[in-house]
Amino acid sequence: MTRSNIDNIKAVYQLATLTEQQEGITWYPTADQIAIRLADRYEISEAQAIGVIAALSPRNKWTRNVHDADALISAFVAGGAEQANLTKVCTFGANKAKAIRVLELSRAADLDAVLTILSGPKLREFASCIAGLDDVCIDGHAFCIWNGGRTSLADVPSIGVRLRREIKADYQAAADELGLTPSACQAITWCAWRRIHGVG
Repeated sequence: MTRSNIDNIKAVYQLATLTEQQEGITWYPTADQIAIRLADRYEISEAQAIGVIAALSPRNKWTRNVHDADALISAFVAGGAEQANLTKVCTFGANKAKAIRVLELSRAADLDAVLTILSGPKLREFASCIAGLDDVCIDGHAFCIWNGGRTSLADVPSIGVRLRREIKADYQAAADELGLTPSACQAITWCAWRRIHGVG
């Protein structure tokens, strides 16, 4: 746990407007409501809908992420994996393949089964936060906030197990001091960071 890194997180939080604070607090619960609506519309499990959203998230703007999840699930329900594979999404092919594998699970599959398919730590963290678990999603932006300076995402170092554990602990500590959940702390700081640096 590093005091300077905790202070970096809190400094960005202090720059958040009241609107950004509210947006951050409700961000993951709102994402979960979107997943629930998709699950109800297409008669899949909430865990599957969360998994598809998470799988399609890398390098994808949020509004497009939601659109892609809807389109992919719709195609899968209509024509299975073959039809889903023909659906254009704005992320990597390997991530699209993970989303389709999530949809191929039994509708009784729980979040653990979905997380096994997502496999990568960032995807698992993102899905866990949407599902309301006590986690924090560490991506390139979260790293920059923690590190105290903007770096292009291409220049963010590989976040291995040890560094990820350290960053998570610092977000947890900052959240405790601010009276927030770690996921809300991360979401609020991201909302402020997005405005300050004009990133999507």
